[in-house]
Amino acid sequence: MTISVPIRITRRETEPGRPAAIEIAWSDGATAVYSPRLLRDACPCATCREQRGAAQPKPLLPVLAPQETVPLAVTGMTPVGQYAYSIDFSDGHSSGIYTLDYLRELA
Repeated sequence: MTISVPIRITRRETEPGRPAAIEIAWSDGATAVYSPRLLRDACPCATCREQRGAAQPKPLLPVLAPQETVPLAVTGMTPVGQYAYSIDFSDGHSSGIYTLDYLRELA
């Protein structure tokens, strides 16, 4: 079994005025585009996993959280060994370690 690895990672403008997405070209020929919101919502850190698993009460009146009023962006990606990336977001979150397998799964 051959493990697919990124051969190119680039920022990709999706629409004018929207934050750039991350495009990854994989060694098996596949290419995937990841929006900042997809990556942030799928953060694998313990805190985010716990929050996703907790029951959230429905608000009586939908109100945007402060972080939802500003477009979310990926501000940095740093390799973690040869198996993952740490991704920094414009909302200050940066504790998730995205393994290569997990990034492929999200594609």
